[in-house]
Amino acid sequence: MADLNALVDSLSELTVLEAAELSKMLEEKWGVSAAAAVAAAPAAGGGAAAPAAEEQTEFDVILTGDGGKKINVIKEVRAITSLGLTEAKTLVESAPKAVKEGISKDEAEKIKKQLEEAGATVEIK
Repeated sequence: MADLNALVDSLSELTVLEAAELSKMLEEKWGVSAAAAVAAAPAAGGGAAAPAAEEQTEFDVILTGDGGKKINVIKEVRAITSLGLTEAKTLVESAPKAVKEGISKDEAEKIKKQLEEAGATVEIK
């Protein structure tokens, strides 16, 4: 059996081009593809992904439409995001678009309520 520590040290000394060439050579010798191995890895570790999905801590507020009250929605978007008039108008017109990302559930609910009161349609993801 090969000394695995020596093998790790040897592989660590490879340049990126040499590592890519090694990958191709191993794929040919073993008749496998690195892409297939990457695709199979999530299936094998499916149980590990489940706990991460249990409790989401960061949320995105997505504007899905202006509800026919574009001016009111633009005003609220400006107040929420501190964007300028042109940027807020562009955001509203390009819906569905994220208004705020990576925020707490309470803040997301508050922003959703503000936008809905202005006439917008909103999702929290």
